[in-house]
Amino acid sequence: MHEVKLSDGIIALSPLRLDDAEAHLAGEDEALVRWLSGGPSTREGVKAYMRHCREQWETAGSLRAFGIRVGVDEALAGTIDLRFAAEGLAPGQVNVAYGLYPSWRGRGLATRAVLLASRYAASEGKTEAVIRVEPENATSAAVAQRAGFIPGKRTHSEDGTRLDWYIRDLCQEIQ
Repeated sequence: MHEVKLSDGIIALSPLRLDDAEAHLAGEDEALVRWLSGGPSTREGVKAYMRHCREQWETAGSLRAFGIRVGVDEALAGTIDLRFAAEGLAPGQVNVAYGLYPSWRGRGLATRAVLLASRYAASEGKTEAVIRVEPENATSAAVAQRAGFIPGKRTHSEDGTRLDWYIRDLCQEIQ
């Protein structure tokens, strides 16, 4: 696997690593559990997930999970992942999901990460990025809109959760 590193000069995205586990556990809060992971993480669970992410990178699987890194020491500020295959996606679409740790919120970093990840998805041949947000998660919806996503359809996940879709055309990203 070649190492992927994306940067806009403020943040960098690079694949999650096993040594990110402790920073992730330290940064996880109630909001991340509620909106992203669905339950509190354990050290063993996070390490297993990080190994799965690395395997997905190595095998060109459908998941590309990035750490959102800030500063010269590349402190882990959160995560963003791209799913090239997911429930309800049409051909050419990629699902984008993200979360920042509390001390990094409110600085525009999630929007920057979404823009970088969208460019990467376009370079991988995807034509449309999708962010699916529970209607009560106004912060995530605002990130999507700041990143140029427009409201799309409303659906329900397999467990019945209502989701608002935000869509961004990626066709102009790699020109």
